[in-house]
Amino acid sequence: MLSFVLKRFISMLITLWVIVTVTFFLMHAVPGSPFEREGKALNPTVEKNLMALYNLDKPLAVQYVSYLKSLVQFELGPSIIRSPETVNDMIGRSFPVSAKLGFFSLLFSVIAGIALGVVAALRHNKLIDYVATIISVIGIAVPNFVVAALLIKYFAVEWKLFPAATWGTWKHIVLPALALSFGPMAIIARFTRANMLDVLTQEYIETAKAKGLHPAVVILKHALRNSLLPVITLLGSLIANVLTGSFVIEKIFAIPGMGKYFVDSIYNRDYTVIMGTTVFYSTLLIILMFLVDIVYGIIDPRIKLYKKEG
Repeated sequence: MLSFVLKRFISMLITLWVIVTVTFFLMHAVPGSPFEREGKALNPTVEKNLMALYNLDKPLAVQYVSYLKSLVQFELGPSIIRSPETVNDMIGRSFPVSAKLGFFSLLFSVIAGIALGVVAALRHNKLIDYVATIISVIGIAVPNFVVAALLIKYFAVEWKLFPAATWGTWKHIVLPALALSFGPMAIIARFTRANMLDVLTQEYIETAKAKGLHPAVVILKHALRNSLLPVITLLGSLIANVLTGSFVIEKIFAIPGMGKYFVDSIYNRDYTVIMGTTVFYSTLLIILMFLVDIVYGIIDPRIKLYKKEG
């Protein structure tokens, strides 16, 4: 187990280094200056002083090494646009909001997706199965920002059930969480349905039924557990989908999360914020995917996280 964790940890560091390196050089390869506004450049003297202030006047290799040193010290640097505010301050203030939205979105997508998939499998080729299939196809095909627009139109504007923007009470969470979870819910429902149909045809399910076990016990204890194994492998990519999808959703609903800063930083060429949010999200996703691998091995004892020696 220790050997597996060590190897994965080293792999995580290498992956993170590759992401940081690629993002850094791609970002600096984009033409233009972070100090330009609406196509208008600053006074050359002022721009030169600002470039020196943020160490952007140094050779690219020197900037790269300096940035890596800052990352090791967990310092993401000052924001170019929102100076003197630092990227660490922005993440510390906005991440709890994004995490709260992501948590409820993922919770709803997992619960609703599994429930929809199980019911569809148990009512195979019946009306509810067809309805679940249609919902799944729509959820996969329709982008979350389209779902967000529809939710705002009907639930916020016409029916006035929930607020359309800002952040505060639980009512502000409902619409963005639904918009963000619709796609992952559809994917989970499709996988759960397919896996459940396959598991229900296995011999051990027939054996459990022949023993006279209650149908609920057969479904929950024997069928559902094995049906969820492939779904767990999806959690890493689904978490990534929820987190990256929240960038657009947070912008649409005017939520003061990390997505707002990330989108604004791209528009304003705020190098430190782009790099900081990218590194932060990459680190978070890598850790979460590592935890998914651990959980997968715990749920299915047949999967070994490491090879026995000898």
